[in-house]
Amino acid sequence: MASTSGTESTETPISSLSSKEAEKPQIEPLRLPTIEEIRGQDIWNNCAVRSVVSGVLGGGLGFFMGLFFGALDNPLTNPLVQEEMTAKQQFIYTAKQMGKRSISSAKTFALMGLIFSAAECVVEKARAKHDMTNTVVAGCATGGSLSAKGFILADLLRNWKGI
Repeated sequence: MASTSGTESTETPISSLSSKEAEKPQIEPLRLPTIEEIRGQDIWNNCAVRSVVSGVLGGGLGFFMGLFFGALDNPLTNPLVQEEMTAKQQFIYTAKQMGKRSISSAKTFALMGLIFSAAECVVEKARAKHDMTNTVVAGCATGGSLSAKGFILADLLRNWKGI
């Protein structure tokens, strides 16, 4: 009996080792990138390409968001206007308002995406680092450039009125 229990005790660790080895993930060998992958990375690392793609995608997102929020917006809140317009006229009016809103949102989002991507890419290349600081600086530059238009218009109006 002693020999049987000794045999069982030696078999148990061997089976547990084989299960531990099976649980370890297999290490894959390193694979060098192909020429096409290297060229694709070089194209995507170009700041102009990144900015244009971000602007186009931002414009598309803004267009669909403008359509969505334009459909939710009810410009015909005045009951007198609703009574004077037929259903067809109301539909046409609402569709025009949705179109205007979607175009406006598309322009804003495209400009925002273009400026943000360009600023982030330029800062990243200047600092030679890829970290959160690049994103923060790009966000500040984007917000400042988008709000500068409002400050310039307000200054022009103030000077024009002679205040």
